[in-house]
Amino acid sequence: MRRIVVIGAGPAGLAAAKAAALHGVEVVLLDAGAKLGGQYHRQDALTSEEKFALPRNVEHVAEAAVWAIEKVDGGHRVHLRIGPADGPDRRGRTLEARALVLATGAYDRALPFPGWDLPGVFTAGAAQAIAKGQGVAIGDRVVVSGTGPFLLPVADSLIGAGARVVEVAEANAAVTGWLGNPTGALAGWRKSSELARYAGVLARHRVPYRSRAAVVEAHGMECVESVTVARLDALWNPVPGSQRRIEADAVAVGFGFTPQLELALSARCRVEDGFVVVDAAQGTSAPGVFAAGELTGIGGADLAASEGEVAGAAAAKFVGAAVEPPLRAMARVRSGRRFAAALDAAYPVRPGWQGWLRDDTVVCRCEEVTRRMLYRAVDERDVGAVRPLKLVSGAGLGLCQGRVCGRNVAELADVDPTGFAKRPIAAPIRLSELAEEATVESPIDAEEPGRALGVEY
Repeated sequence: MRRIVVIGAGPAGLAAAKAAALHGVEVVLLDAGAKLGGQYHRQDALTSEEKFALPRNVEHVAEAAVWAIEKVDGGHRVHLRIGPADGPDRRGRTLEARALVLATGAYDRALPFPGWDLPGVFTAGAAQAIAKGQGVAIGDRVVVSGTGPFLLPVADSLIGAGARVVEVAEANAAVTGWLGNPTGALAGWRKSSELARYAGVLARHRVPYRSRAAVVEAHGMECVESVTVARLDALWNPVPGSQRRIEADAVAVGFGFTPQLELALSARCRVEDGFVVVDAAQGTSAPGVFAAGELTGIGGADLAASEGEVAGAAAAKFVGAAVEPPLRAMARVRSGRRFAAALDAAYPVRPGWQGWLRDDTVVCRCEEVTRRMLYRAVDERDVGAVRPLKLVSGAGLGLCQGRVCGRNVAELADVDPTGFAKRPIAAPIRLSELAEEATVESPIDAEEPGRALGVEY
């Protein structure tokens, strides 16, 4: 028996599972969500399950938290807990597989500013998830702030849920950024109709879209009551005298995405510039491990799905199936990566955000570490990596384990942020669960796989 385990059921994971299953191999699709589709295809009660129908040889395991990956002879061992994270009846399961496809996605990056720890400040992704999944707006008067095209569908979802979006503040000058890479922009021409639709929604609801602007402070006693929006220069330093106070009871902030690297690092995949390095077949530096979607670069759902199709076919080839290279999908990946490069160039995170902070601004919300406390720890101790930084400052030691604050703290302390994702246990697990012994499901055969897809690089 030949088994492929796909971790993540968003656009990349779904495409990978379907592509691998087409070649007759057993596929187990694991996802932390209760339903298929991930954040992008977030399902509500009215969503038809037929849209996400899977082949018969794909087993979907929902609410599955993968907490560790081990290398074993002939493949990989995957440890997971199944059930709601806070449920008393979670059960363990351990799988072995010849090949893995990692499609764990990414999560929002939020930059700190005075007042960002007030109730009413949400990440853009959380605001959209609540609006799409439950039809509830995070507030009555909402300001959307950050950078990147994701701000537009977030504003659209909030309007659809009944909120009044007071303003969309885009920190970059997006038009100028796109003009700097016209070839990459043209690679994403299919997005133009989507962009036009969002622009129409903002126009109909009279929502101002302001470039080179951002929320630099939130005000309120017990929750958000208003925000300060400032114009920014090219490095994101606030322009003196440009601050405006806007009444709002909620803020949605999003400054791009941070890939979820925990499992990739556990599988010993090579990471450069914060993303997993892959070849033309989506193969990583770890034999038998493939990666797709935001793990390899932020480029949108279409690119993620194309990468997933390539990764699924390559994984099937790796376990011994007869596979023809998916040349069309590979061509879409190349085009999509040109668009992703242009996207990255048009919407960078500039260093001026550090000037938004005051000494008493909280930079790690879980452990209530302020900028003053962080800088004092860095100045007094020889901190050259994430582990000593966490130990001397406390930043990243809380419930989120640096998922929210890690990248920002690392930039403030000038260390490699990848260290926040290096942990032997990739997801929260109880000590009692850790002590349990689960039966290992091992279908690994002894067939020697060929080179993935047979493509030379």
